[in-house]
Amino acid sequence: MASGNRTSFIEHGSQIRPSSGDNGGGARGTDGFNVSSAYQEIEDMRRRLRQMEEQEILPAATAAVPHPHEDPAAAATEWDKSEVDARSIYVGNVDYACLPEEVQQHFEDCGTINRVTILTDDVGHPKGFAYVEFLEVEAVQNALRLNDTELHDRRLKVQN
Repeated sequence: MASGNRTSFIEHGSQIRPSSGDNGGGARGTDGFNVSSAYQEIEDMRRRLRQMEEQEILPAATAAVPHPHEDPAAAATEWDKSEVDARSIYVGNVDYACLPEEVQQHFEDCGTINRVTILTDDVGHPKGFAYVEFLEVEAVQNALRLNDTELHDRRLKVQN
């Protein structure tokens, strides 16, 4: 390693401070801390951790996460999601200046609208498409009839 000012933190709050020109090869830092034994202790910890993982003493993180079909609450949430999807439409080619209220007005004759979502990028600029969620499933069929209609001089692409 190149020499220089490096500081590495150890789990118990001790620090390794190699002196100028020290490459960590068994020397003592400026506070008398033995660098070599600290590295050895870390390697011992890593080795014990690997052994514990191999013996399955430590449970895998994914084992703690229940499968959606095993957890009734997760299954209910998944059912709710599919139910919401059945009541929603995708609207493509939405003008970037279009507001959710304008999309809602365009589809209000189809049925009761629960929510209009215009997706945006990381900076908040609209992506050019929206989702409309209706209160009733029958409204989706009415909304699909508005495919190729215009809003802000742009032909909308409406899909289920």
